[in-house]
Amino acid sequence: MPLFPFGEVIKTIYTPETKKALRLCFDAHKEQTDKSGLPYVFHPFHVAEQMPDEKTTIAALLHDVIEDTAYTLEDLRGMGFDEDVLEALTLLAYDHKTPYPDYVAKIKENEIARTVKLADLRHNSDLTRLDEIDEAARKRIEKYHAAIELLMES
Repeated sequence: MPLFPFGEVIKTIYTPETKKALRLCFDAHKEQTDKSGLPYVFHPFHVAEQMPDEKTTIAALLHDVIEDTAYTLEDLRGMGFDEDVLEALTLLAYDHKTPYPDYVAKIKENEIARTVKLADLRHNSDLTRLDEIDEAARKRIEKYHAAIELLMES
């Protein structure tokens, strides 16, 4: 890992694979906005910045691509993304037919997916991102906090 002049270790986020994921993330989300009208792509970028390594960074960048865009798992496989990342992305793509606690429990079994989901939930729990905090937002936060607790259990 590269070092700063004073000896601190810095994480290398800009590998060829993370650059590919950054481009795909931007392309997939470029027309989307979040609940406050900000470009949605800021969310996966923020989550990715919290990651400790290349695989989790790529999974963080792509964590909503399968669920929220026209791209499929097979599209990503055809682009050459790592199978460990694809397995995590499969778990992170929420199928609304599955009870949310069951979805979170499956994520807990995969360390890449678990690491990404924890950062995703923390960012989604940041109420300062919202222009208005309504009852629906409060209920989402309760759900997210319960999910964080489940993911943090040993």
